[in-house]
Amino acid sequence: MLKDITIGRYYQTNSILHRLDPRTKLFGTVLFLITVFISDTLPGFVLATVFLLSMMIASGVPMMCYIKGIKGILPLMLITMTFTLLFTGGDLVFNVWIIKISKEGISQSVIVFIRFLYLITGSSILTLTTKTNDLTDGLERAFAPLNKIKVPVHDIAMMMGIAMRFIPILTEEADKIMKAQMARGADFNEGGLVKKAKGLIPLIVPLIVSAINRALELATAMETRCYRGGEGRTKMKPLKYSGRDYAAYSICLVYILVSVTIKLAYVL
Repeated sequence: MLKDITIGRYYQTNSILHRLDPRTKLFGTVLFLITVFISDTLPGFVLATVFLLSMMIASGVPMMCYIKGIKGILPLMLITMTFTLLFTGGDLVFNVWIIKISKEGISQSVIVFIRFLYLITGSSILTLTTKTNDLTDGLERAFAPLNKIKVPVHDIAMMMGIAMRFIPILTEEADKIMKAQMARGADFNEGGLVKKAKGLIPLIVPLIVSAINRALELATAMETRCYRGGEGRTKMKPLKYSGRDYAAYSICLVYILVSVTIKLAYVL
């Protein structure tokens, strides 16, 4: 299941989304996530669904990759949905002992599930279609104006890029450790919740040790190459907008305008 996590992974193909500037994809992803969180009506979610499916098709990434990514995070989604269902007050439709389910709880749990689903899928589209180095460069260029107020944009972008690069590495490492522990007789699915949590200790401890060792090795490698931050550094491949990027910006702006219009129509 750990291998199913798609955030931080890159899928190599030559789709229209892969050829877009990383700043364009960052802008589009942020706009999409904003509209997902402001939408709470059926037309708003229908619009977001159409936009999301269009981007998934345009990405050229097999649909199974997105399904696996959702599968990897599904337990957390279900837990969040369950808590929302049980602890949201309103008109009760089911009341047995301490279990109280209201109409508002049902609607809110569905909305939370959809938002969580779209959040994961939208983020996966960004990482599956953008190399980590390109994404880091895009973040640095997009937030470059903050350098004027002494914000270390290059360092922040570098840290985010390294963190995203470590996600697939650590998930693969965790999967190897889990298989090694299972070969020695460990059972991660045995017993109740407390016992399962204790059973994860043989997995978590070596994983943390491995992550620390990798971080130290990376720091040593960067120091050996005389890395001193972003000041005075140039790019081997400077980012440049093309016609398709401006077209993508136009589509994103039209999408958010329609989404905001739908929201205002229901509010007013």
